[in-house]
Amino acid sequence: MTDRDRQPQLEAWLQSGSIYERKQAIDAFAQWPAEVAVPILARLATAPEFLCRRFAVMGLGNHRTDESFQALQTLMANEKDQNVLAEIANALFDFGDRAIPLLQELFGRTPHWLTRQTILSVLMEAHQDEVLLAVIQEALQDETQTVKETAILALGSLLNGAVQHQALDLLLQLTQTDHWRDRWRAATALRLSSSPMARQTLARLQQDPNHYVAAAALEAFVSSPTESSDSTGS
Repeated sequence: MTDRDRQPQLEAWLQSGSIYERKQAIDAFAQWPAEVAVPILARLATAPEFLCRRFAVMGLGNHRTDESFQALQTLMANEKDQNVLAEIANALFDFGDRAIPLLQELFGRTPHWLTRQTILSVLMEAHQDEVLLAVIQEALQDETQTVKETAILALGSLLNGAVQHQALDLLLQLTQTDHWRDRWRAATALRLSSSPMARQTLARLQQDPNHYVAAAALEAFVSSPTESSDSTGS
């Protein structure tokens, strides 16, 4: 059976098949030439059923062409389902630097926790510290605690880069908030800093009245790098 002969079956799987069949379909489309597969997947990515759209978006991510990127950009502007939007964010990230402004824009206009946490997670791998810091600062104002905690932990990835001072300042502020979960996550993130101020703060947090915070501070203090160990290794 040729690829063309299989097209109706693959489309049917994407539209209403089991998870396994949908996965088989996008794996098959990944082997097709982009000029053939992308229009089919772009069409299926607008289907009524959200699982069909989500898997079609995965399929578009397998073809990193200008046409696929444009299709994902169009889908991002029109999609309402947060599961699909999160998948679009994942797919766009694979296109590299040109996708970063789109992800930042999507974060700003989408308050839902799932899409926001997905964007924070992928931006931690983008090596664009200024963009990640800007998104984190916005996420720290989020009313959903899990988004805020993801942002606090993401600050840890910035403690050795171009915006390390801003990241450290934010974490030190967070260790003094009334909400114990903020202090807990900040203590965990501070383990990645070799700053004397970070170590002093971790020593203080070991006396925190919340035992989760105190335990995290102790673990972070023990595992955190020190300036003296860094200088010895250089």
